[in-house]
Amino acid sequence: MNRRQFATSVAAAGVLGRWGASPAAAQLPKNKDVEAAVERGLEHLKKIQTQAGNWEAPGGQYPTTVTGVCGMAMLMEGSTIREGKYSDQIQKAVNWFLARPQANGMIGNPQNPTESSRYMYGQGFGTMFLASVYGEEEDNEQRKKLEKVLTKAVDFIVKAQTSKKHRKPEGKEVEIGGWGYVSAADGSNFDEGSCTVPQIQGLRAARNAGIKVPKEAIDKADNYLDACTTPDGGIVYNYTGQSAAGQGRPPLTAAALACALGTGKFTQAIATMTGPNPPTGAARPSVVRWFENCKKNIVVAKGRAGHEEYQSYYYAQGMYALGDDRYGMLFPKEPKESWLTWTKYKEAMYPHLLETQDKAGGGWTGGGAYGIGPSFVTAINLTILQLDKGILSIYQR
Repeated sequence: MNRRQFATSVAAAGVLGRWGASPAAAQLPKNKDVEAAVERGLEHLKKIQTQAGNWEAPGGQYPTTVTGVCGMAMLMEGSTIREGKYSDQIQKAVNWFLARPQANGMIGNPQNPTESSRYMYGQGFGTMFLASVYGEEEDNEQRKKLEKVLTKAVDFIVKAQTSKKHRKPEGKEVEIGGWGYVSAADGSNFDEGSCTVPQIQGLRAARNAGIKVPKEAIDKADNYLDACTTPDGGIVYNYTGQSAAGQGRPPLTAAALACALGTGKFTQAIATMTGPNPPTGAARPSVVRWFENCKKNIVVAKGRAGHEEYQSYYYAQGMYALGDDRYGMLFPKEPKESWLTWTKYKEAMYPHLLETQDKAGGGWTGGGAYGIGPSFVTAINLTILQLDKGILSIYQR
């Protein structure tokens, strides 16, 4: 069977305002309306893809990152590099990537000023896209090309990871490692959350596709996110060596959730919360705290928030993985009406996305404050609207 054939209205008492609609007003759009919005958005991306095969932010900024995210939105429709409505666009994007890798495995363009100082974003998102394509590619020659690029891209990510020691509250010292805007060597071992998460997802997508990924790199990254967790469950901007000193940031906390749910740690967290004798060290209590922090601090489809698109992208993944029943497994003492669920999230978010879409052009605006632009925002919103398809392994429950 080929892939085309396979093809939080209430949070709790006192935090109703975290969602965009009351329970009485919350109503999911009809499937045909969501599908129409997705088709308009994808057609918009098709029209604005450059002749070279990439997408970019205004002024030619961040082409590697934006192309990776837009390519993922095309893949989520069900098209592949071989077949489907957007196979030509996917093929063009893949060709653009294959023509650009550096000998050391970097897939960004260090000659582009917006990438020379922030190339790790594109490294993560680009690796995730290429790995998702590779997993479906059947042509032997093309597979070999993609495998070579991905193997080097993974190696670059692993070598770019920082390395530090962190002492846990119980006294155990562990090795942690995140990523910064550039490699550890280029950035004096600096790391921060928004660059770390794309690398984790890129590595996971590569591993899912059969590319060898060192377990040590993932373990260090998991430890890094744990070390960046504040006492109230937020993720700080970067590790300072003071055990999450600073203020947690909701977008980064949502991103950590998406990573945790994609590496099997969600099941471990459930085992710890519900099992009578959970194995020592099997769980990540931070996962539970991230949920609590997101529930308290993230506003869904109501007003603007800093880095809103980035936050929405990852929080939607977390809510989708949560589904409609898993919250109760994590928090069995909470009444059901207070649960976070994927359906409640959609009831708040989907009407907002359909309302804010440019009906004539098909895209979404936004992202200007930090330079990512409407192409990136459109791809983010299309990702959210297509999660229910469950086509790509990186986004599956």
